Amino acid sequence: MSKLKIAIEAVRKSGLEIDSSALKGFLAGIAATPDQLAECDWVELIAPNASSSLKNVLVSARDELAAHIESEFNAGPAPKDRVAKLRERLRASEFDGFVVPRADAFMGESVPVHSERLRWLTGFSGSAGVAVVLIDKAAIFVDGRYTLQIGNQVDPLIYDIFNISKMSPWTWSANNLRKGSRLAFDSWLITDTTRDNYQQKLIEIGAEFVSVEKNPIDAVWDNQPAPPLAPVTNHDIRFAGKSSREKRRFISSGLLQANQDAALITSPDSIAWMLNIRGGDVPNTPLALSFLVIFANEDVHWFIDKRKLLPEVAETLRKEIIIDDIGRIGHFLQEIGVKLETVVVDKTVAPAYLVSVLQNSGVRVIKGNDPCSLPKACKNNIEVSGSRAAHIRDGVAMVNFLAWLDKMAPRGEVSEISACEKLKECRSRCDLIRDLSFRTISGAGANAAIVHYDVTPQTNKLLEPGDLYLIDSGAQYLDGTTDVTRTVYIEGSDGGRPSCEKRDRFTRVLKGHIAVASAEFPVGTRGSQLDILGRLPLWKVGLDYDHGTGHGVGSYLCVHEGPHRISKVSGGVPLEAGMIISNEPGFYKSGEFGVRIENLVVVCNRDENGCGVGAWLGFDTLTCVPIDTRLVELSLLTSSEIEWLDNYHSVVRQLIEPMVDSETAQWLKSATQPLQS
Repeated sequence: MSKLKIAIEAVRKSGLEIDSSALKGFLAGIAATPDQLAECDWVELIAPNASSSLKNVLVSARDELAAHIESEFNAGPAPKDRVAKLRERLRASEFDGFVVPRADAFMGESVPVHSERLRWLTGFSGSAGVAVVLIDKAAIFVDGRYTLQIGNQVDPLIYDIFNISKMSPWTWSANNLRKGSRLAFDSWLITDTTRDNYQQKLIEIGAEFVSVEKNPIDAVWDNQPAPPLAPVTNHDIRFAGKSSREKRRFISSGLLQANQDAALITSPDSIAWMLNIRGGDVPNTPLALSFLVIFANEDVHWFIDKRKLLPEVAETLRKEIIIDDIGRIGHFLQEIGVKLETVVVDKTVAPAYLVSVLQNSGVRVIKGNDPCSLPKACKNNIEVSGSRAAHIRDGVAMVNFLAWLDKMAPRGEVSEISACEKLKECRSRCDLIRDLSFRTISGAGANAAIVHYDVTPQTNKLLEPGDLYLIDSGAQYLDGTTDVTRTVYIEGSDGGRPSCEKRDRFTRVLKGHIAVASAEFPVGTRGSQLDILGRLPLWKVGLDYDHGTGHGVGSYLCVHEGPHRISKVSGGVPLEAGMIISNEPGFYKSGEFGVRIENLVVVCNRDENGCGVGAWLGFDTLTCVPIDTRLVELSLLTSSEIEWLDNYHSVVRQLIEPMVDSETAQWLKSATQPLQS
């Protein structure tokens, strides 16, 4: 008898009022929920106060279902018959092609396995990409982070591969279709802005961009996982700093002042921030997938699968807001659209389907920014203090890991995967930890040159003497989110020094890192104006890196958070006090080595710190992890840069040393020795 049948029988005998069909659906949703380091007790959702024996039976059934999900995804290119099945479906529907974005209806960086359609179809596992499958050809488009990765994961005989910055999927589609062609898309999975891009190009050639009622991939994906059902929990005000009521009132007052009736919020991180709740529907990010409408009169309607709500969450929020089933969002927007004059929508993240519903209802849709985005990014004092505390605990874990690595790697027994597992173990001992904040990037030698390298058993490499080892990792704590990258020199048993080239590249990346960390700038400065600071030492010798210098980071939320960033790309918003952002210049020599040095910093008011006069801002570094001085070419550093590094290491040593054992403390003392005596 299967474990699922055993669970159904156990639930029947327990007297719980849930039929077998509902239980199957619930367990399928739980099985499709990503694992976390500190998992919430999901059994409480259907069986409060369940006996230990019933819990064990339900967990076994969940694990059995989860094992089947893993078999849907291969390490390399997807089976060829999948694209053949899709094309057969397209022919039957008289479509000439279909757009397959790596997205769900919430447009986040992480998606549940239910929505991993691009990966299922092609094999590509990156966090950003899109494929266009025509009847006779296909292409896949990714950004510069995945240039090397995609070559290992996608069959080049099926898909032409493009850097999306050089060839857009809508331009390629127009170039390869003809007058009268019908290119299909799922309007839940692309934004209104993206839909416009395709339509404009296809209109030029006399082709159509046609919305489908049912996604054709869902029709041919026989074992598609269920939508996730992670429990939703309250996020305590001692970590959030402000009550949900205070946040909702602030957003509503902004709508009122702008003479706007309501706002549609489609980003789950904004909803989590506003309601002071957290979930677990997507990997490594505590989000509950849902939609929300907030009105200028402070009314709030939240649309979510109610099966996710723990009793204490439902009890708290039902007193203050209206909770409705997520399947009703379209009907609700149609209903309010005939009553209101204006609704604000962030068309860069809202699914095209919901924008169309509002437009067809007759209401005036105002294209604007998510009203939660900026206040969420500007952390309050409690959130900043929490982040500092989280980074100290995270620093302890990293120092324990790096001390272990220095001891074990020279023996030739440490691999990229075993290093990941050791760091995870070190972090799992930290207070308030809930999960990793993203899948750890662990790359040695040539693998470190792959910006978003994803180690697998097939690519796993031993760390060897002379290697540069790049480890990019982070964690989700109740009081903060961390993200840190260190590039480490793997010494041999006989010592030895890194090559001149490796020391030069590392030191130039370090110089750029120090320049950003030391920047002081007037209020109103955007990250795009600071980006050159991280690149200039590399530019001086004709080198560069193909990613941004910094991304925003949430407070026990998304490790990549807008609307602020440090990037060559124009846009973003002016930096403000309380924003947390990464500082991560890098360098990558394809096929040989990679370097990245990343700390998180918080924007602070220099007036308050006595560091200047006038309306000036600067950065305060949060990360507490040594930088490998064995890779520093001292002759390339100025005296002020040496002073910065020595001061940084002094702070790290003072904060971390009391929290580690004597052997690790000795390693830390050596790793943070001043360069300038």
